[in-house]
Amino acid sequence: MKFYTTLLFVAAGFLAEAQTKTTQALDEKYDGLSLFFYRNTLRMLNQNDDPAFDELIKNIEKMRFMMINKAESKFTDADYKKLLEGYKGESYEEMMSGRADGRAFTVYLRESNGNVKGTVILAKDDESVMVLDILGKIAINKVPEFFNAIDNSTDIGGKIKDFMSDDDKKEDEKENKTGNN
Repeated sequence: MKFYTTLLFVAAGFLAEAQTKTTQALDEKYDGLSLFFYRNTLRMLNQNDDPAFDELIKNIEKMRFMMINKAESKFTDADYKKLLEGYKGESYEEMMSGRADGRAFTVYLRESNGNVKGTVILAKDDESVMVLDILGKIAINKVPEFFNAIDNSTDIGGKIKDFMSDDDKKEDEKENKTGNN
């Protein structure tokens, strides 16, 4: 019994370390949407039984999705640069950057003995910053497709739309209060 208890604590410690310290600090500093996914959870999102989506997620053990509304959180370009430096400081190497669907993407990988151990994908547009902190990997050329799959998932997409519309409602309330004074 002690063996299983010890094994459980070791496994829990491993899973806790799966997320980068930079992502954890980002979550603590800024309010935003934060969701955790494990491989089975990601499979459940594949509501159309799309083999391409299964292929996208096959090497993901655990993933954290974060979305921060830049205006609401006062997240600046300087904050974004610090975020990128934080990942570099954790031995992540920039593998790719580019633009797709109106978003700028940056992909970081952390390798050990030639194997990818962690992947961080950042996407930003005029309104938000999104972070995927992944224990595992996805094909780099499939990053925009992966974000589209997340956006189009009824569960995740609904949460994202709710998050963004909540921010819009708060902005409208502020404007109404200011206009009434």
